[in-house]
Amino acid sequence: MENYIFGIHPIIEALEEGKEPEKIFIQKGLSGINFQKLFQIIREKNIPFQMVPVEKLNRITRKNHQGFIAQIALITYHKLDMLIPTIYEKGETPLLVVLDKITDVRNMGAVARSAECAGAHALILSEKGSAPVNADAIKTSAGALSRIPVCREREILESLAFIKESGITIAACTEKSQNTIYETALTGPLAIIMGSEEKGISKACITMADYVMAIPQKGKIGSLNVSVATGIVLFEALRQREFVIGK
Repeated sequence: MENYIFGIHPIIEALEEGKEPEKIFIQKGLSGINFQKLFQIIREKNIPFQMVPVEKLNRITRKNHQGFIAQIALITYHKLDMLIPTIYEKGETPLLVVLDKITDVRNMGAVARSAECAGAHALILSEKGSAPVNADAIKTSAGALSRIPVCREREILESLAFIKESGITIAACTEKSQNTIYETALTGPLAIIMGSEEKGISKACITMADYVMAIPQKGKIGSLNVSVATGIVLFEALRQREFVIGK
């Protein structure tokens, strides 16, 4: 429970101190001056929130939550529009991982671990529909989520458009492609989109991609765990960038 804050005034104080909530749960049917004050701050700061029955809040805590519980981020998020120029300024070739609504915190942590090991510059998540970066995610990542920059963006499609404008090619990894990752050039500025296990990459995100690619498989299952798939793609990119003979 170390990353939860309960009650109207403690949450307002936390926001004024610059703490970043993953999400704020708000009891349905609330009203009053204090409610209006906090809700206005939530809307002004574009903080993700969810209106829930009081029973859900009571399952999180029996303390006097006053109808508000904030789940505070355990890491400091980065801004994508500030991060990409910094990568170029260092003389490095951007390698980004865009996660399209990965909802399992352990998958999130495992992806971060692979990304950090492969030298990726950042993970990019959407505010809505993505797993929170909580204690379980950080533990699964073996600390990688505290090392690799994580950008939590309000609109993932707008982020993909900005990535394109920044001279970075976007590749979507999906088993529906006829082209494999071994036939695809992964050496230039690159952002790799990985989708959720249930729904894969959304059609809207695939539309934003410059090309699609697949990991070749011979088994019957038809799909890999997203963290395993991400590791395979990233280390193929690393191989092409650093270890191709005669490069």
